Amino acid sequence: MAVTARTLRLQQQIDADIARIHDAHTRALVAAWADAWDEVAPDLTAVLVEMLVSGDRVTRRQLLRSTRLRRVLAVIADQLEELARLTGVTITADLQHVIDTAGSAQASVIDSQLPPGARDLLDIDAWSRIDRAQIDAMVRRTTEQITALTKPLSADAYQAMRRELIRGIAAGTNPRDTAARIVRRAEQGFNGGLTRALTIARTETLDAYRAAAQLSQAQHADVVTGWIWLADLTGRVCPACLSQHGTRHPVDDPGPLGHQNCRCSRMPVVKTWAELGFPGITEPPSVVPDAQAWFDSLPAAEQRAILGPTRLAAYQAGGYPMSAWSTRRSTPGWRDSYVVSPAPSGGRRSRIAA
Repeated sequence: MAVTARTLRLQQQIDADIARIHDAHTRALVAAWADAWDEVAPDLTAVLVEMLVSGDRVTRRQLLRSTRLRRVLAVIADQLEELARLTGVTITADLQHVIDTAGSAQASVIDSQLPPGARDLLDIDAWSRIDRAQIDAMVRRTTEQITALTKPLSADAYQAMRRELIRGIAAGTNPRDTAARIVRRAEQGFNGGLTRALTIARTETLDAYRAAAQLSQAQHADVVTGWIWLADLTGRVCPACLSQHGTRHPVDDPGPLGHQNCRCSRMPVVKTWAELGFPGITEPPSVVPDAQAWFDSLPAAEQRAILGPTRLAAYQAGGYPMSAWSTRRSTPGWRDSYVVSPAPSGGRRSRIAA
């Protein structure tokens, strides 16, 4: 394989294009959640102040039996239902664009790894000739997954907000201060739905991109030998992703199977130039950064920020090698994913390191 600097630049450009789509999702969802809360918060505050200024200690039973409060909560429930619907609409509206962007871009990434004069080996327009039924099926599967994930958003956020509302009703000396505190805590429960919505948006958008990349790479099986897991080598990288960085996989393997919110990408890798019929040309070395060398070059403070003090101590002691930083986990209703492994307990060396 001849992964070049141009290859990495092209891959980064694809990632940036997908990131811009996700950023637009984030802005839309954050604005919608903020507008919805701004609409209901004044009424919620007013109801609580009215109850608290009566002079008696407000019990949970009194709180939940308040007709006016029930009306406010009904409005909040409706708002959350609409926000859950909006989340699904926001994500699925861009699915076709995400899939076409990822699929059509694979040819350029593959071309950047071919030897000089070998462009005729590559079908540049392969994506345009893919059976649209395959792409439609991909969109349909992703849409079904998003629908299943967003459906419980409203109910879960409502219950979390209601719990915070009840928990915060303990008597306070100042009714308005007490009401403000309760509303702030209720808002945290309300915004729990936003946190989940953003996670769904990023994770499902990136999974759609990866599925499209896999389909496109399969169209170039005569020159592509597999794909490489590329992690985002910055201070925000998680140990599980870092341990998978640079690993090679067959074309028909799905992935990267990152955790929720994972930013890793799937980069196609071509056969060696000799395998492609160019034995007389010297193939340049791959420029994919080495994860181990990258991590070891970081200052201790940055290493600690990535691994945490316990895992870093185990790594430095030789009992927690990078190959042991990730574990494959199965989650009912979702795909498998690689998550961070715990450090070995008691200072013992891991089996992988032994």
